[in-house]
Amino acid sequence: MSLSWTEIAGFVTGALCVWLVARQNVGNWPIGILNNIFFLVLFMTGGLYADGTLQIVYLALGAYGWWAWLRGGAAHTELPISRTTATQWWTLLAVGVASTALVTWALVRYTDSTVPFADAVTTVLSLLATWGQARKKLESWWLWIAADVIYVPLYAYKGLWLTGVLYLGFLGLCGYGLVGWRAAAREQVAA
Repeated sequence: MSLSWTEIAGFVTGALCVWLVARQNVGNWPIGILNNIFFLVLFMTGGLYADGTLQIVYLALGAYGWWAWLRGGAAHTELPISRTTATQWWTLLAVGVASTALVTWALVRYTDSTVPFADAVTTVLSLLATWGQARKKLESWWLWIAADVIYVPLYAYKGLWLTGVLYLGFLGLCGYGLVGWRAAAREQVAA
């Protein structure tokens, strides 16, 4: 697949979005919504149907995240960073395994996907990470890291080289975000 304007636009808006998330800047949400539109077009034309459909879900989660970061805290204040509880982890694991199996089955059964499991697992990890990001869960960064480790070779395999480079950059931004959010969480506890 050759480089397209949608891949370039996705690259620029995606890099800006993740950088803003790492800095806890609420502007990440509208930039992310724009990124979702570009990647919806790119992934559907590239045969990554689960990742393409994921962009539609991201649009809705983007609106929720935008609201939650501004008004989702106690007494409708800015949402603080929090930790994922053990119960939430077990729920995420159960939902993740079941959803990956279901999406893989649907891709095998109803599409011509050449990478159904990789497409499914990255889609599910991304949804779980986005839920955590919208709720400002510190551990959402680990879910993004896991997804990005799979995304980089997946996009290279599909010939989406610029997007693969973007997701390699996302790995670095995830490390930056994890360290920054961890420090901010410590400051919140100390305050």
